[in-house]
Amino acid sequence: MHEKLKDSITHSPIIDMNGYPYLIHSVTDGIPFMEPDILDEIVDWMVSVCSFGCDRILAPESMGIPFAVPLSLRLRIPYTVIRKRPYGLEGEIPVSYSTGYSDRMMYINGLKCGDRVVIVDDIVSTGGTMSALVCALRGNGILVEDILAVLGKGSGADDLSRRLGIPVKRMLDVCLKDGAAEVREP
Repeated sequence: MHEKLKDSITHSPIIDMNGYPYLIHSVTDGIPFMEPDILDEIVDWMVSVCSFGCDRILAPESMGIPFAVPLSLRLRIPYTVIRKRPYGLEGEIPVSYSTGYSDRMMYINGLKCGDRVVIVDDIVSTGGTMSALVCALRGNGILVEDILAVLGKGSGADDLSRRLGIPVKRMLDVCLKDGAAEVREP
């Protein structure tokens, strides 16, 4: 299952980002390019594992966007991009988060208390980004119905699921060691 994605990951480069192993792949970086067959595989999987009983699909900038757009088109549910810069709009929710290699800010706009959302993203590694997003959303009365990530790295997705009390559904788990990617079904 998911053979095209698995094969493409095992042939992807891994670089060191300040001691943090980082997979370079079309899912995580848009490099070198996204094969339509792989995107179809991903979107089909997302549709199959999520009920999408939600008002909005949320996509963290930038690599959640390639998955939110085809899901929105297929399911006729609007999507919102969680941006990396503020706009100062009324109700804007600032989110401070940490990844395995940096500390940053994101901004959520266009949601209100009681909205039901599904978050889609490329990869969950440490869980820093997703944890901060879910806490900010919940703190504003927004219901997180589901979290979908194409990839899970290490134990980050399972740890995050336990901390948040919501499953982080992912298509594949990736382990990076000795400069190679090992891929398995979660």
